[in-house]
Amino acid sequence: MSRPALPDDTELRDRVRGLDLDSKIRLLTGADLWRLPAEPRLGLSAVTMSDGPQGVRGTGGDPDETGLLAPAPSALAAAWDTDLAERLGELFAVEARRKGVDVVLAPVVNLQRTPVAGRHFEYFSEDPLLTGTLAAAVVRGLQSRGVGACLKHFVANDSETDRTEYRARLDERTLREIYLAPFEQVLSEAEPWSVMAAYSGLDDGTVAAPMTENARLLREVLKGEWGFSGPVISDWAATRSTTASAVGGLDLVMPGPDGPWGDALAAAVRAGDVAEETVDDKVLRLLRLARHVGALDEPEPATVSAEPAAEEYQLLREVAASGTVLLRNEADLVPLTPDGIRSVALIGPNAVAPYLQGGGSAFVPAVRTVSYEEGLRAALPEDVRLTVHRGGDARLRLPHASAELLTDPDTGAGGVRADHLDAGGDLIASEVRVTGDWTTYDGFTPETHRVLLRTVLTLTEPGTHRLEFGCAGRFSVTIDGDEVLAGDDDRGVELVLESSHNHPPQRGIDIEVGPEGRRLALALDLTVVEAGGYGRFVTGQVRHAPPGPTPYEEIAEAAAAAQAADVAVVVVGTNEEVESEGWDRTGLDLPGHQNDLVRKVIAANPRTIVVVNAGAPVLLPWADEAPALLWAWLPGQEAGHALADVLLGRTEPAGRLPWTLPARTEDVPVPDARPRDGIVDYSEGVHVGHRAWDRAGLVPAFPFGHGLGWSQWTYESVSLSSTPVSADLPSPAGGDGLNLTVELTNTGPRAGREVVQVYLEPPQDGTDRPVRLLAGFATVQAEPAARVTAEMCVPARVFRIWDSEASAWRTPPGRYRLHVGRSSRDPHLTAEVTVDDGRLHPAV
Repeated sequence: MSRPALPDDTELRDRVRGLDLDSKIRLLTGADLWRLPAEPRLGLSAVTMSDGPQGVRGTGGDPDETGLLAPAPSALAAAWDTDLAERLGELFAVEARRKGVDVVLAPVVNLQRTPVAGRHFEYFSEDPLLTGTLAAAVVRGLQSRGVGACLKHFVANDSETDRTEYRARLDERTLREIYLAPFEQVLSEAEPWSVMAAYSGLDDGTVAAPMTENARLLREVLKGEWGFSGPVISDWAATRSTTASAVGGLDLVMPGPDGPWGDALAAAVRAGDVAEETVDDKVLRLLRLARHVGALDEPEPATVSAEPAAEEYQLLREVAASGTVLLRNEADLVPLTPDGIRSVALIGPNAVAPYLQGGGSAFVPAVRTVSYEEGLRAALPEDVRLTVHRGGDARLRLPHASAELLTDPDTGAGGVRADHLDAGGDLIASEVRVTGDWTTYDGFTPETHRVLLRTVLTLTEPGTHRLEFGCAGRFSVTIDGDEVLAGDDDRGVELVLESSHNHPPQRGIDIEVGPEGRRLALALDLTVVEAGGYGRFVTGQVRHAPPGPTPYEEIAEAAAAAQAADVAVVVVGTNEEVESEGWDRTGLDLPGHQNDLVRKVIAANPRTIVVVNAGAPVLLPWADEAPALLWAWLPGQEAGHALADVLLGRTEPAGRLPWTLPARTEDVPVPDARPRDGIVDYSEGVHVGHRAWDRAGLVPAFPFGHGLGWSQWTYESVSLSSTPVSADLPSPAGGDGLNLTVELTNTGPRAGREVVQVYLEPPQDGTDRPVRLLAGFATVQAEPAARVTAEMCVPARVFRIWDSEASAWRTPPGRYRLHVGRSSRDPHLTAEVTVDDGRLHPAV
């Protein structure tokens, strides 16, 4: 890639030289969880950061703060639309300024190497080119409004199991061609202002080190070879060393104010272990970031409206609807014609409780949420009857105990009392809240050593009630004075990094209740967790389920409702127990009895539309039986409106799969991401995602790039040229390429949008190369019977391979084919390219 021109830093360097060593080092660790230190002598205001892959979370200063909840990144990727991605980035910037945020910790350009990865929903794609192209668009949108992007997680941090400990082992060619590729592309095309080093480590056969200490990749490749001039920021609490991380290329330790640098780094500089020039370079990089976001010698950024505008909601709705993938549509069931419908049965656990966003640091308390029921009720004519049926619970955990069941034992009023106790057990203060959910509660003074939660749970309905308790750290749970659960985990920040502070293990017991009812005295004695920069907190959860119908009884009731309706819409999927930061999935099956539910409903009503509400692949053993099948992702706050737009023909479900959907677990190329002896071995090499499926010759349920839309297209012709065909075509990273032109016609009955995909087939010359790889894509729209032209540049970099012996890129000579079509398995046209002396020529 071409190195970006470095800014003129003469004046900034003079400022840095005017600071003493201790003052400079103070700037290199966060001031708190989200803010960087200010330094008036430099004209430096505090830079504020926030998580952001699915929306801007904010800094948590206001417990009632809400925000715009966007569709998950995999949903955005499914639209294959760079303009839409850039517009969403701009919206994130507006939201960031609304919350006083300068840098958004996004986008994530790790790859969906395995479908069970816990943060799969937070990544764009299994393909490096699609990932890099869309991530670059998000960065451009963000930074065009003066808000910095933080590209993460550098690099090969593609799974969650033991994520702070494992080392990814992969050869240099795989690293360069697959996992570094999207980072390199985004840096070249969008120049993000910061990069985050991952929790995990990497072993490329030359250097084996944690990423916060990996001088070869941070200093030599990222900063040296690629010319990155901004700061490299640690993932939160990822830095474990002083000298190794300081000389390895890390520039900022987060969070603060504590950490392994500070006085220890100053001592290392004075001892000669770290050069002061190294510290100066780190400060300079932070000043560049501050200058970009307006935190250097500038007044506070202009504020924006405190309330989101209608067009902001509309954009989120557009992203969710446009990224919806129509996988099957027998008898053109979608879109529905409301004139012929008098009743709709909305069925499924995710129909009742949609899964809008993934768990973990991407979580955003939404300013509003539109359920599937609300969206359909608003869109359907008033005379259409809509009924809603759960069809069984798909969650492993019970709901939190209802406030109506909880009584403060001291006053008799509703709620749970929290007694704050010091180290001697003396009462400091109390608080009462009407909830059984005390997850990461921190509303206490620094003197508090324990928090004792007390309540009386009143159960009146006869039958078997189920109680569950979940606590983090050191704790004891008693019922009527008898201990039923205890824990002695004295770890601190590790509870946050593995997400057990939010999702602690649950312990359940059954309680039999007779006609007279029961009153149970519950007490959760929680020792405060000391989590460093994440603060001090306790987690206690009281969950409860009353007697009720079995899943099979609920399924039978749902099937009967489907049979009585004109149309059945079944929404199945995952939830935050399944897809979350902090852990990987254990399998690909839908949770609960959802497969049984779908089959029963399809059997009951031939006009059944199945909607999958999940971010990552799940097995759909009934896929070929579903009359219509939609993949609706984790759609964000406008879920209901977006689905209604698709079902009723207002917005075309023009999405295409950004990953491969397997039909069987045993076919998955990388079935898990569990470290073995601390190593995650990337033994598949460059054959990741759809490339691996092609290499093995396996047939997935639906291939990479698949999506039907609601029109049909005829591909007429393809041509190649070495000269630009349009000044509007983006300049590709990695040098010049070939310009490709495709003529196609909308032969369907409706206006539509098509994603024209191009796949490169290298010559079979004995080099271990993919059977085919994504080389480019473009979107077009046309009315029925209209002919349209798609133009794109196929970048030279897709022809290259990394020569590990020479430590350089090279383009093997030979005859290459470019397949143009609708997915990785659906080619319609072919063009050929000849490579000689590293130059590309359209074949004649």
